[in-house]
This record gives sequence, structure tokens and C-alpha cells, in this order.
Amino acid sequence: MNRRLDETELRELRGLVDEDHICLDEPMSRHTTFRIGGPAEVFLTPDLQELESVLSFCKAHDIPVTIVGNGSNLLVSDAGISGVVIKIGKHMAQIEVSGHEITAGAGAMLSAVAKTAERNSLAGMEFASGIPGSLGGGCIMNAGAYGGELKDILTEITVISKDGTLETVDAKDADLSYRHSRFMESGEIVVSAKMVLEDGVEEEIKAKSADFNQRRRDKQPLNFPSAGSTFKRPEGYFAGKLIQDSGLRGYRVGGAQVSEKHCGFVVNVDNATAADVRQLISDVQEKVKSETGVEIHPEVRFLGDF
Repeated sequence: MNRRLDETELRELRGLVDEDHICLDEPMSRHTTFRIGGPAEVFLTPDLQELESVLSFCKAHDIPVTIVGNGSNLLVSDAGISGVVIKIGKHMAQIEVSGHEITAGAGAMLSAVAKTAERNSLAGMEFASGIPGSLGGGCIMNAGAYGGELKDILTEITVISKDGTLETVDAKDADLSYRHSRFMESGEIVVSAKMVLEDGVEEEIKAKSADFNQRRRDKQPLNFPSAGSTFKRPEGYFAGKLIQDSGLRGYRVGGAQVSEKHCGFVVNVDNATAADVRQLISDVQEKVKSETGVEIHPEVRFLGDF
């Protein structure tokens, strides 16, 4: 861990946010779908105005900041995360509908936005109805499933730029591609996004979403904590098939395991540590490369000191 914030910094930070929006040494295992992760030194769940104030304060005091959403694509180290961890969540989760447009805060769950679209007979977001992430995280990694991606429906993304100003980015300028956006490298923080959908029939939209979600339940190991699909799809291959063909179904390190139901998932079967998962991922990469000649890369983001 790096140096801890001093009492003066903590007192000033507390003055910038509602008392219910800040806590100290918060276990990140409570905020990741892996259910893994050591403590965040300072953990905040701000609204937009508080977020701008906190970012400005941390920049002025050279305090490291880590931004997270629903934690559905994260592996947080057992040592935790020093500095300030900001969860963009329920206080930035508004969803508004105007005609064919939906504008939502980055903290809104993708499933909630998809449900809003369904209730308003707007088609085109059914693919996202079962994705367990937030809209902000979804924009950053261009989340997708069942042939759909956010880049297909996004028109504008509002961010806090590196100099602290609010800016609206045209989706065409966001470099959205497979599990990638410019925001992964730029340091911009997604705070909201606008999508345009098409007229549909509510019952048909509901049926399509239900079909996707049933397929998800049938194929994916949803009975264990995980970060979803652990590896990116290598061009021309499927990561799960490569892992299976390498004899790694059920392979285990500590409490972490290659899912027996779907080899593309690493699951937490018995109080796995981040070190268990990291080692397992490394072992899988090495074995798949030696057996098939194909390099596979994690889709999961690693946060904290490994």
C-alpha cells in the first residue's frame, strides 16, 4: 500500500460529500461480482456534483483515484486499493426517455436501462438485459452479448475530461470496438450516455430479452461468483473452447476454478483470493499457448497491487 491519507485530507474529503456517501477501509469484496478484494482506503459513492469536487480535491492533493462501476469485470488485489476509490453507482443512475432516445447516468445498471427500453416499446437493447454491469463500465469496454454491442445504439457519451471539465463525446469519436473504447486509455470518466433505439412491440422485446437471459442461465455458471467471461475472444477462436481443448475444464488453484459448465469462466468456488485467480489465469494462458499456439488475454481488469 502507498502512503495513507492524513487526517486533514480525510476531514476535507468528508466535507465534500454526504456522510452516507463515504466510508473508510471498505472491503472491495462487497463491490465486485467475484466477491474478492481487499479494502479500499477511502470509498465514495458520490453524485455528479460531489464527484467533480472530489476529483478536483484529489488532483490538487496528488491523491490516487480509482473509478469503479458495478465491479462485474474486476479482480481487486487482496491488499486492496490505496487512495480514493469512487464507485459510480446509485447516486448517478437516473434514466430518462424522450421519444426514441434514452439518456442514463453511468451508474445505471444495463439491465435497468434495457428494462426501461422494454417498458417504452423501444427495441435494440435486448442484448444488454442480462449483462450484470453498469452503463459507465459498459461504455468503457463496449459491452455486448448475443450479436449486439453498445456501439450499435450509443450516440453520445458525457465524460469528465482529464482537466476536470464536463464534455460530450460523439459515439463515433469514442473508438468503440470489441471490448474497447478510447476511455480505457484517455483517463476520461464516463458520467452518462445517450442511446437511440427503434420502435418495437413491448411483448416481442420482452420475449427476446427472456430468450437471451435463458440462454445465459443455461450456458453460464451463474451459481458461483465470477467476473463473467474471463478472457477476450481471440480472433478466429473461442477462448472457452481453447481452454477446454487444453484439458483445463475444472482446473483449480486454491478457491478459484475454471468452470466445469463453461471453460471461458473462472469462478470463485471456495473463498478464492485474488492471488488464486491471478495465478489460475496465468496458468491457463501458459497452457493454452503451449497446447494450441494461441495467446489469450484477460478481459478482466486487475486493480490494486499484485
